[in-house]
Amino acid sequence: MPHDADFAQLIRTVPDFPKPGIQFRDITTLLKDANGFHAVIDTLAAAYRDRHVDKVAAIESRGLIVGAALAYALRAGFVPIRKEGKLPAENFGQDYELEYGSDRLEMHRDGIAAGEQVLLVDDLIATGGTALAALALIGMARGVVIGCAFVIDLTDLGGRARIERSHSSMRWTRSISCRRSSTGTGGRAGIPSRAGTP
Repeated sequence: MPHDADFAQLIRTVPDFPKPGIQFRDITTLLKDANGFHAVIDTLAAAYRDRHVDKVAAIESRGLIVGAALAYALRAGFVPIRKEGKLPAENFGQDYELEYGSDRLEMHRDGIAAGEQVLLVDDLIATGGTALAALALIGMARGVVIGCAFVIDLTDLGGRARIERSHSSMRWTRSISCRRSSTGTGGRAGIPSRAGTP
C-alpha cells in the first residue's frame, strides 16, 4: 500500500490561490494519475470493508469526485452535500462560518433514511468547519455516522481533533497527512452556525 509521501507527490500546491497567502492543495494532479487515484480510493475503502456502509455522503466540490468513487468501491449509495441552491428537490441546510463570511451546505431530505449507516467523505480537512456542518446535516436526517474519510488532513489546523471531540466513536481515515505551511488554509474553514429545519 502506498505511503503518505507517495500520495503527496501527486498533490500540486498552488500558492496564493484563491487568495494571497493560501497554499491551495490541488488534487486534480492526483485524479489524472490512474494508479494514484486507484490507490487512494483503495486505501480509503480498505478501512471500511469490515463495516456495513449504506450511504457515502460527500461534500462539494472535489469531495463529490472522491465520494462517488468510494461509494462504488464499497457498493454503497451516494448522497451529495452541496452548496446552497444547487439541489433540485426538497432539502434542508446548515450554515457555517468561514474565515471571511459564511456559507451553507444542503442535502436532499430523502438522501439518507433514519438509521442508515453513513460515511462522510471530502478531499481535504482543514479546521473541520465544513465537515462539522455536513455531520450536522446527516444528524438532522437521523443517519448514523460511522466514519469520516479524507484524502488530505492538514494536521496543524486541528480539524480532526474538533471532529473527534464531538464524534468520539467514529472511525477516522485519511490518505495524506501534511502541514499547511502557510497562513492560509488551502481549503474550507469555519464552524457551524445555524441549523436548517429538517
